[in-house]
Amino acid sequence: MTAPPIHLSRRSVLKHASAQVWGAYLLWHLSVQKLLASPIVGVRVWPAKEYTRVTIESETPLTAQHQLIANPDRLVIDIDGIELDAHLRELIAQVQPNDPYIAAIRVGQQKQRKTRLVIDLRQAVNPQIFTLNPVAAYRHRLLFDLYPPANTNADPLLEFLEAKIPPPDSLNELLAKLENKTLAPPASSPQSNPPPNKPASTQATRPFIIALDPGHGGEDPGAIGPNGLKEKDVVLAIAQQLQDQINNLPRMRAFLTRDGDYFVPLGQRVRKARRLRADLFISIHADAFFTPQARGASVYALSETGASSSTARWMANRENAADSVGGIPIANKDAQVMRTMLEMSTTAQIKDSLKIGNKLLTQLKTVGRLHKPQVEQAGFAVLKAPDIPSVLVETAFISNPEEEERLASAAYQQELVKALFQGIQQYASLNQGENTVTRG
Repeated sequence: MTAPPIHLSRRSVLKHASAQVWGAYLLWHLSVQKLLASPIVGVRVWPAKEYTRVTIESETPLTAQHQLIANPDRLVIDIDGIELDAHLRELIAQVQPNDPYIAAIRVGQQKQRKTRLVIDLRQAVNPQIFTLNPVAAYRHRLLFDLYPPANTNADPLLEFLEAKIPPPDSLNELLAKLENKTLAPPASSPQSNPPPNKPASTQATRPFIIALDPGHGGEDPGAIGPNGLKEKDVVLAIAQQLQDQINNLPRMRAFLTRDGDYFVPLGQRVRKARRLRADLFISIHADAFFTPQARGASVYALSETGASSSTARWMANRENAADSVGGIPIANKDAQVMRTMLEMSTTAQIKDSLKIGNKLLTQLKTVGRLHKPQVEQAGFAVLKAPDIPSVLVETAFISNPEEEERLASAAYQQELVKALFQGIQQYASLNQGENTVTRG
């Protein structure tokens, strides 16, 4: 039995057709709006004395052209494929009054699908502009790193020496050692020709120098606890307090590889310590594991033969990925790989690293639980200075809710600082005035 035919009036047919056309138009309009929508998902400015970074994060890759213009100094950047939107306007408000390089940022629509940024500069800069593919929680990133021109900015490491190691004789002695030169007294100095039977005055003793390395920073937050505490913030606070404790001692000096919320590549951290001929390198972290049950402090040294445990290998792989998350140009990554291969660690360096590691573990267990009772070893890139005893300290697991809460506590941070300080003192008392590792 066939169904009776359906008879539609002319009005019904037109109404039905109209609805279909309207629906098609809506779909087309939404698709066009999606295509035209800005891909920008976030913008950030990271000011620091070493360099200032501007980051534009987007759902799709961005391309940009830039030019430097003088009188007044400014950097003009044209970004293709985007319209001016609220995200880009946020850059204007993100400029900090103490930024050493950026005075202001202006944004405008240059032409359709092209936006112009004008960065008004406080001084001439050497810009590095590059892109990064998605990694970790980030989408595509377009980065502008504004460095001072070569040889025009004060060296922060020399500033450290001048501020922390008086008097001038002591500074001259250390600078001479940095350059592998023998410092001779001036010809007019009475020390040049001491009277018979009277010894020349002895120069000030070189201080014991500790490089404190707060992990992560800037674009790289490190691990993030279940309640939002960021590893980069905790370890910087601990390192700054530890630096203050050390610098209160007459024959010890500490400097930080970063003193603010900005990213320092792994290789640069090591190079800073080597330039100052540091006697000790301590990288401070508060890492995470893939299960929240992991807890306790750990100390790691470098290994020449492979990781001492699967956890140590996992930790090393995670920490070694910091350059990818923090963001350095591909060319720099390749150069760093070559340097890491060439700067192979010595057996003596690892031996001394295990010594300081054991001193620190002994003190850390008085503060709380240890994750492992012995120093673990793995291929941490930041520990590969061949001539400096180097350890990486995991103060606690920030992924553990209880330990995250403790790390956020000022009282617990002070306990950690005290433990690390005492371990460093014990090691320095045995090695001060001695070079247990052959200097390169």
